Amino acid sequence: MNLVLPLLIVATFYFFIIRPQSKARKDQEAFSDALSKGMDVVTTSGIHGKINKIDGDIIQVQVDTKTFIRFTRSAISRELTEQSLKPDEKAKAV
Repeated sequence: MNLVLPLLIVATFYFFIIRPQSKARKDQEAFSDALSKGMDVVTTSGIHGKINKIDGDIIQVQVDTKTFIRFTRSAISRELTEQSLKPDEKAKAV
């Protein structure tokens, strides 16, 4: 009986903290691997732009006409192309 409570605490900790974090990390890695030229993206620092060039781990993002910024692949946080937006986000974007 003395071991039941600690095991329940560990199991709860795993299912509510560790497992969701590892799932989110895997989803972010899959997104990072799927980046391609022409995608509208947002960086972790909030910069919006379109991917212009991918060279290994370095991504060149066009933020304005003739204005390009280089980022590491991990600095791209999410996609903003029309297909990726949910219906409620499309209304906010317009």
